[in-house]
Amino acid sequence: MPIRIPNDLPARHTLESEGVMVMTEATAARQDIRALRVGLLNLMPNKVKTETQFARLIGATPLQVELTLVKITSHTPKNTPAEHMLAFYEDWEDVKHQKFDGFIVTGAPVELLDFEDVTYWDELSRIFDWTQTNTHASFHICWGAQAALWHFHRVPKHALPQKRFGVYRHRNLKPSSPYLRGFSDDFSIPVSRWTENHRADIPASRGLEILMESDEAGLCLIDDRPHRALYMFNHIEYDTTSLSDEYWRDRTAGKPITLPANYFPKNDPQLPPENRWRSHAHLLFGNWINELYQSTPYELSAIGR
Repeated sequence: MPIRIPNDLPARHTLESEGVMVMTEATAARQDIRALRVGLLNLMPNKVKTETQFARLIGATPLQVELTLVKITSHTPKNTPAEHMLAFYEDWEDVKHQKFDGFIVTGAPVELLDFEDVTYWDELSRIFDWTQTNTHASFHICWGAQAALWHFHRVPKHALPQKRFGVYRHRNLKPSSPYLRGFSDDFSIPVSRWTENHRADIPASRGLEILMESDEAGLCLIDDRPHRALYMFNHIEYDTTSLSDEYWRDRTAGKPITLPANYFPKNDPQLPPENRWRSHAHLLFGNWINELYQSTPYELSAIGR
């Protein structure tokens, strides 16, 4: 089964050109099946690119998935046309009465701020609590993962002396985890952040399990079973050129930026980078969707009971 997204969403053309099966709303309505409902709270500046990245991974499953794009009610994005937000996004205040099988919270370019200093922190805190009653499972990415870990467990983030930026080797610490089914022992994941979480700060008695870690980049993926949540501190969803786009954006703006580590062939930014994480990104999200399907109630109204 394909992914169900709005008919005119820009991501549709990209996904179809890549061979991802995309279902129209009319076709979905004719099928006698309950699609998995996945919400995406998109906090990233480039909304369209982020929509495409996550839709690509979610749409690779054989299950029918209905993707709902959600935004913070109290925050107006600066980098995305208002027309796009109005056409394709729903305010969280308007969907908070609904139930979702899965809910994804992305990263955001606010990681050097204290959590409570983020303008929409109060609403985001309510969203985190809402995931415990209205979603079956949640998946938090980069700053979204740090924020959820702070909200639920008061695990602090720590500023880095410089941006950790590049593609780093990671280790599979829990091959028996259903989320790492089929994973290699060693794999690469893109990293782009100014802060990190420390292993020593992870409480031993709260049911948190570290699944992925890097000798160079630190913690990567944590399973929080009591809260039915995954915390991914890096950007496994990134496109091949995402780090390159960030590098040249900052270079053009005159901002200090180092060459992304282990990314450009021969460390030459004029050469096109190679993607060494795509298969594991699909595997991780495929495993997560499979776990949703295996464990979520058939009746949406039963979620959160």
